[in-house]
Amino acid sequence: MNKILIANRGEIALRIMKTCKRLGIQTVAVHSEADEHLPFVKYADEAYVIGPGPVLQSYLKADDIIAVALKVGAGAIHPGYGLLSENATFARKVRDAGLKFIGPDAETIELMGDKIASRMKMKEAQVPVVPGTDEGVASLEEAIEAAAILGYPIMLKASAGGGGIGMIRCENEQALSQHFQSVKSRAKAYFGDDVVFLEKFVENARHIEVQIFGDDKGNIVHLFERNCSVQRRNQKVIEESPSPTLEKEVAQRLYKAAVAAGKAVDYRNAGTVEFILSENDDFYFLEMNTRLQVEHPVTEEVTGYDLVEWQIEVAKGNELPVKDQQQIKSSGHAIEFRIYAEDPVTFMPSPGTIRSMKWNENVDVRVDSGYEEGGNVTPFYDPMIAKVIIHGNGRQEVISKADEFFNSFSIEGVKSNIPLFQKFIGSKEFENGNYNTNVLAEWLKTEKEEVEK
Repeated sequence: MNKILIANRGEIALRIMKTCKRLGIQTVAVHSEADEHLPFVKYADEAYVIGPGPVLQSYLKADDIIAVALKVGAGAIHPGYGLLSENATFARKVRDAGLKFIGPDAETIELMGDKIASRMKMKEAQVPVVPGTDEGVASLEEAIEAAAILGYPIMLKASAGGGGIGMIRCENEQALSQHFQSVKSRAKAYFGDDVVFLEKFVENARHIEVQIFGDDKGNIVHLFERNCSVQRRNQKVIEESPSPTLEKEVAQRLYKAAVAAGKAVDYRNAGTVEFILSENDDFYFLEMNTRLQVEHPVTEEVTGYDLVEWQIEVAKGNELPVKDQQQIKSSGHAIEFRIYAEDPVTFMPSPGTIRSMKWNENVDVRVDSGYEEGGNVTPFYDPMIAKVIIHGNGRQEVISKADEFFNSFSIEGVKSNIPLFQKFIGSKEFENGNYNTNVLAEWLKTEKEEVEK
């Protein structure tokens, strides 16, 4: 594995390349015409254009990406996150081409990518799942009947969905009737599968995920949890570890369930088991992400391990760098903030040219950015500009550093959600740490009411 092709773009492609460079591994970038001048293209040892800006014409062209890898003599492909990272067909094609796929087996991706099938697998492993339908609901009438048994509110979800896409909360039968067909159509358009199912909506829940890692030798460990409850439009914007106000006994039960989930599917490489935690500390399996997470740097900061290096070692067929759970320790506190080119009030994307982007450098602030000054944020991709990861001895220290950092941060040419962070991190709702997935929406509502007064 002396040369790795990264089948991704932006900050995650660059972040993977940096580990490869440290390990003496050559890197190959594939990029769209729209991304030609981005930092990850310049940083790679080799770079090849694979098509125009739209992802269907570039980053999702699996056969073309594999052809480039074979042409340049790459031994492996790292899919990053998003795009083809959880595409079982792509993983299978990579394997069939004689290349290493730096991730779990195609069969595991396929199983865990089907939310209905994964629910059933977790039930078999005695991992708690959210009450819901164990099969897809084919008609509105069937959905209404199932929802009446579960009780409102319910979540209407696409079985093949992810990233907050293909799910909607329904408060009553009228809402379910209104959204049923549109969610099915959206699922078909985004994922090629219109199967939907219902889950009971857990009120005032926290979104907690556990990082796991497995190897070919049967070793599976966890690397603690991340709290991902600060969300907008069902998508995470702030993640932290350890999770504030999480009781140690509950955390241990979460770790045990996450490892059990991994063992149930003979998991290999990096994976994340996502749970929702109720007000009375009952928790339920949501899904397993069979890839590296956007928020993986949070875990890296508190454990000191390079998770991309672990991925590469496992893909080589080696044992986990640390296979004894007792040797894996968490130190201090870390929080990640996702900086988007978007309106901080409406959350609408704000594409454009980044004329200026500056901040005060700080040894305790890690900035994983996919852009630099002069770079174009195009409408073709997710508008995330960078991730800011801050580590400190304790949570309050991290929040203070975040406040200092964001007050020094300036960006011109595009709107960003920096003003949101500047206000929100100082709010009592975030500072007390006792927040749930409603926190950002409720805080924004209060802010709006204050302004209108």
